[in-house]
Amino acid sequence: MKQIEVQIMGQSYLLGCPEGGEPQLREAVDRVDAAMCKIRDAGKVKARDRIAVLASLNLAFDLAQREASLAAVAAPAAPAPAPGAGSGTDDIDEAHAAQLIRRLDQALAGDGHLL
Repeated sequence: MKQIEVQIMGQSYLLGCPEGGEPQLREAVDRVDAAMCKIRDAGKVKARDRIAVLASLNLAFDLAQREASLAAVAAPAAPAPAPGAGSGTDDIDEAHAAQLIRRLDQALAGDGHLL
């Protein structure tokens, strides 16, 4: 396993990194660093461990919201039409389409990525 050195809130850390996982790990480090610095810069919390816990909770909450939005988009919004009631899955009314677009917009609101 490869090791990489990163900095979070000005402190260096040596992290184990699986082969091919460095870009994802560096992105995660950037997110954690940004979340912790935002809390520190707000000035209400000084202790590094409390900042880390609050940042972790914020990131976990954001992830849970994103997962819920994706699940809502993937979940069927209405029962399948009865036989002979139209052409089946190709029929999507405007209200249903608008609802799907709103859900997708919510899923993308975080950082512009679905995942």
